[in-house]
Amino acid sequence: MKKVKIKELAQKYGVSPAEILRELESEGIETDGLSCMVPLELVDLLKEHFEGVFKNKAADKEAAGQSDDSETETATASDSVAGDSEVHLKSPIIVKALAEAVGKKPNIVISDLMGMGVIAAINQTVAPEAATKLCQKYGLTLVLDKREKSVHAEPLKEQTQDEDEFVDNPDDLKPRPPVVTFLGHVDHGKTSLQDKIRDTRVTAGEAGGITQHIGASTVSYKGKKITFIDTPGHEAFTQMRARGANATDIAILVVAADDGFMPQTVEALTHAKAAKVPIIVAINKMDLPDANADKVLLHMQQNGLMSEDWGGDIAAVRVSALTGMGLDSLLERILLESEMLELRANPKRPAEAIVLEAQLEQGLGPTANILVQNGTLKMGDPILCGEYYGKVKSMIAEDGKPAKSAGPSTPVKLVGLSGVPEAGSILKVYKTERDARLVSEDRMSSKRALSLEKAGVSLDDIFSQMDAAQRNNLHLIVKSDVRGSGEAIVDALGRLPSEKIKVDVVMSGVGAITENDVMLAAASHAIIIGFHVRVNPGVNTLAKRENVEIRLYTIIYELLEDIIDALEGRLAPDKREKEIGMARILKIFSLSKGPKVCGCMVDKGLVRVGAKARVFRDKELIFNGEVRSLRRFQDDVKEVKVGLECGIRLDNFADFNEDDIIQVYEVELSKASLT
Repeated sequence: MKKVKIKELAQKYGVSPAEILRELESEGIETDGLSCMVPLELVDLLKEHFEGVFKNKAADKEAAGQSDDSETETATASDSVAGDSEVHLKSPIIVKALAEAVGKKPNIVISDLMGMGVIAAINQTVAPEAATKLCQKYGLTLVLDKREKSVHAEPLKEQTQDEDEFVDNPDDLKPRPPVVTFLGHVDHGKTSLQDKIRDTRVTAGEAGGITQHIGASTVSYKGKKITFIDTPGHEAFTQMRARGANATDIAILVVAADDGFMPQTVEALTHAKAAKVPIIVAINKMDLPDANADKVLLHMQQNGLMSEDWGGDIAAVRVSALTGMGLDSLLERILLESEMLELRANPKRPAEAIVLEAQLEQGLGPTANILVQNGTLKMGDPILCGEYYGKVKSMIAEDGKPAKSAGPSTPVKLVGLSGVPEAGSILKVYKTERDARLVSEDRMSSKRALSLEKAGVSLDDIFSQMDAAQRNNLHLIVKSDVRGSGEAIVDALGRLPSEKIKVDVVMSGVGAITENDVMLAAASHAIIIGFHVRVNPGVNTLAKRENVEIRLYTIIYELLEDIIDALEGRLAPDKREKEIGMARILKIFSLSKGPKVCGCMVDKGLVRVGAKARVFRDKELIFNGEVRSLRRFQDDVKEVKVGLECGIRLDNFADFNEDDIIQVYEVELSKASLT
């Protein structure tokens, strides 16, 4: 199906192009003049409309000679429904569909609805009672057909019926690197083990020293590649751990030798068992004086894992992320397990990948951290991921360098999708971008229809709750830097135990906090929660005017603690901020590698690495994070005192402007008491 020009429609129905434009504008469709193209999704609707309008209009002109166009169209529309006293519509009832069913222009229907006290735009829904009453006014009977769930559920499936299943040639199957996921309790050393193997410092760059994102990397051992997936250990990141377990070939269950099995250890083990993947237990922190490997072996047995030391078949490797003890044994066991699995993939087939994380990045747009599971993803490939389509514009490898292709078990950051997909979505390569776009439009329209159905019900519930005296909800709008973090926060908030009050997440999204978020929060009486995101310029002023509270966080357990205190009616934790310094940005330096660095003058106190920092622009807060590093000339330093110049790099922020003010402070937390 192709787009139709205005002139083609005019020639087909024997009218002037200007008349076509008038009809489009009366239907609320914006145009760019006679050269515009009718959108693809409106072609069938407009053809049906014009066939019923212009053909009847031409017949009336021949019979009556001449008449006013608007009167003729109204009479024709009325005659078209006069012979049928029933109007059939499906829920939800959209104003535009209602107008088409009764043969009236949308503006007439909107006006009549306003006369009944119902305010709705052309693409908004109306209650069945209001639509029934309006139809009775026109002398019609509304028959409401409930929409079948299967109508919209089918297009949302990752596999569509019209896709051709790719059959692999056995000769094309080649060995692929194993995908290994590190699972376990928070602070048991999952990331530290990988740091030691890769010789990196990932945990040092994480807020609070804990991993809060899911990521992937590749290492080489004895000439063979291994792909690592790191998952957070905090209890809020349950879905991230489940996603990591489902994308893996081998699960490494990291257990601290001094702690043994903890709640998230058991949960991670459950995910690994559900995924039916081989499990290797890494007993970490063996360098500690109170390390007790036998305690871990006992806990393994109590949870259905029998170690090889005790006659079972589960490897329990004693390691230390601090000293490097046992890492060679762990890597050799991983290679042994992968050889037994005989992992193979076809690099010649169209790629299939899973989204580990997705976000909206400044300068790049929607990006997705993906793991290619089969096939080879190449530059320019037409792709579909969830309800978003696109073409591979660029791929960034884990070392930050551009990649032209990505084979099986290769993690890359992908740029080119039309939107931010859900974490865990499956990415597929299509033959043409048009094929991917058609499926994307089908999925988006189906999802929109389902959301309208849910929105209609939830809005009724909200209004009924507003009228009830016992309504007691805490409304939140959650904005995060990546999809997975927002997903974890919403899930953790939904599981907070409370009978008298509950958390209602009005909206969850990725990216900076915008004016639209403030307006939505004002309309729904919500608090805006920002996790690792900035506030756009001017938003704070609007928030103050609309009396909307914005809270920014970098560590998830601080966020949850504050929300729990609010739910329980307790005072927020007492926070004593101690300002230790202030710096003024003099100049911005763009480096060949890495983010921008700002050259600053310390005007007050001192600036210290690891201290918290706020960035103010025109006295408005636009970022709240930490000082990542400091440089004096060519040297890295821990702190810089007043009167000296230095280069400052902040955590997850590079949108500096000259004359921005960086406030450096420390926070002393003390639990608030009601007594």
